[in-house]
Amino acid sequence: MAIEAIPMWIPHGVLHEGAEATVTAGSWLGRPAVLKTRRARGYRHPDLDRRLTRQRLTSEARILGRLHELGFPAPSLIDLDQGEAWILMSRIEGRPLYESLKDGSSGIGSLEHLGRIIRSLHEAGFSHGDLTTHNVIVSHDWQVHLIDFGLARQSPELEHLGLDLQVLKECLTASHSSLEGAVDAVVRGYLDGDSAPSETESASRVIERFQKITGRVRYHG
Repeated sequence: MAIEAIPMWIPHGVLHEGAEATVTAGSWLGRPAVLKTRRARGYRHPDLDRRLTRQRLTSEARILGRLHELGFPAPSLIDLDQGEAWILMSRIEGRPLYESLKDGSSGIGSLEHLGRIIRSLHEAGFSHGDLTTHNVIVSHDWQVHLIDFGLARQSPELEHLGLDLQVLKECLTASHSSLEGAVDAVVRGYLDGDSAPSETESASRVIERFQKITGRVRYHG
């Protein structure tokens, strides 16, 4: 089925062509929306590819649903079709943090805010899996939102939580090296965002694991 045939969906244009999926901007019932369509991977057996695609779409939809219930700043799920391999979500109006850091409209304060948001995600029992400044949206009211939960995990291990911060560190180092103290700002926000005791790892233990991962990367690099 062509994406134009999805009920009440009006496509406006492609936002991103990735290795795993195509992301299209549009509207649904007049509301800004985003459609992510996963593409088949030719190097995998078709049956395995379909099974993995269904699993990932189901996991992403479940995580988005739970985050919406918690009031977490992320897209809300609108619709899902496992057979056609697409997921329809609300669109967060704003700009990628990547752009606003580049032009100076966002700075250390936004990164501290991001650290607190990441901590709240971890306390909710999820890791993101692809925390780059392209997957953070700064809305028009300067709030920070996370997008693209295609690699997110539910009930993650401590290593996955530390890896979230390591991926973000590598992004900040590579793409925003002129912004001094960027990683330290995220860590401050993460520790500051530690709230009441939960079933997840404490903020300090996550930071310790993050630092160990950084050490391993530096050693093997």
